[in-house]
Amino acid sequence: MAPTPTPTPGIDGNVPAPLTLTPALLAKFKPAKIFKTAVEPAPAPSPAHSPKGQNNGPRHITGISFDDRGDQVVTAAEDETFRLYSCKTGKQLKVLYSKKYGVDLPRFTHKNTAIVHASTKEDDTVRYHSLHDNKYLQYFKGHKDKVISLEVSPVDDGFMSGSMDKTVRLWDLRTPTCRGLLNLPSTPIVAYDASGLVFAVAVNHYSRILLYDQANFDKAPFLVITLEDSSLALVQFPPRAPYITSLSFSSNGKHLLVGCSGDAHYVLDAFEGHLLAKLEGHTGLERRKMGAPLHIEPQRGSSGEEVSWTPDSKFVVSGSLNGNICIWDLQNLPTKTGAVDLKAKPLSLQPMTTLEGHPGPSRCVKFNPRLAMMCTAGSELAFWLPDMSGDLDEIAKELLRKKSQQQPPATGTPTPAAA
Repeated sequence: MAPTPTPTPGIDGNVPAPLTLTPALLAKFKPAKIFKTAVEPAPAPSPAHSPKGQNNGPRHITGISFDDRGDQVVTAAEDETFRLYSCKTGKQLKVLYSKKYGVDLPRFTHKNTAIVHASTKEDDTVRYHSLHDNKYLQYFKGHKDKVISLEVSPVDDGFMSGSMDKTVRLWDLRTPTCRGLLNLPSTPIVAYDASGLVFAVAVNHYSRILLYDQANFDKAPFLVITLEDSSLALVQFPPRAPYITSLSFSSNGKHLLVGCSGDAHYVLDAFEGHLLAKLEGHTGLERRKMGAPLHIEPQRGSSGEEVSWTPDSKFVVSGSLNGNICIWDLQNLPTKTGAVDLKAKPLSLQPMTTLEGHPGPSRCVKFNPRLAMMCTAGSELAFWLPDMSGDLDEIAKELLRKKSQQQPPATGTPTPAAA
């Protein structure tokens, strides 16, 4: 099971008792710190080469990753930098540049001094980078197009990459040679379950999710799930298919969260493939900004990290094009058994809480694996903490009231202070 998130130390350095995430606590989250310079602004275009169209906008952070202990977070952005922050002090620790290769999809290994990341130019190599001395430790070559999905195994030094070349490659940090290859009919998105024994591959354009046994990945998937949302036909016909941008298992392995660039995310039963819930209420991040037109074909958008679980997997947090942070309560999901009915209308869930305060589109949203904090990113970076000031005021008033009741009334004339 995932650990219970604990709050960050206070100013005095003392760590309060662990907090259990509840709807009431999550509703109190507010931006505790906003980094307005988390992305370098794009250079001003010359009048002769001014960008046209409505879909342009400022540079964005495209990926964020926490280390295993939740002490640090690393971001990657369209300005070709990755930046390291302390979650406990709320300070930026390092700014590192990858101007030659670009950087995307940063993922901490099980050491908080090293990451793997995808490239955005020059080639499509996955790079293993030391944050400690700013050096590349290994290059993982093989993909022939941009890597759009990258995940590190939760239990060992293995990791997976999915590319627009329609392949998934399995790697080990200790060797540059690919140890496994899956050829797929379309662009894949990958995810490990918490045990590291199972991994999932979503295939866009076919709306299929394939589940593989890690030890027998060269064999056929043991489960094929079809993501079929019958309610989409009520909006337009033919229905506009969801574009899957992320996959993530719940901490107990029972559910699969399917993040999409459109106006809905989905929760599936990971054992049989039933569609359990459709998460609505946010504005999809397929476009760069509000008011920009949608493409005829669904698009990925500039980030694939719009949505994630809280560590206890009781709630899901998601960004939105209008900057809101939506939180859904998944503690009472329906249970389905038997044959999968693809024509069944999914349960539509609206956010239990919508938080405001993120500047601009919130393209990346992740909850800290250990601390009671959340990180959201777009053109700026925000650290969110629960605002307990109101509770503390009430506690202080109650303590003062009890103290006044316990003190005996003053008698006699006060003695003047000595000169």
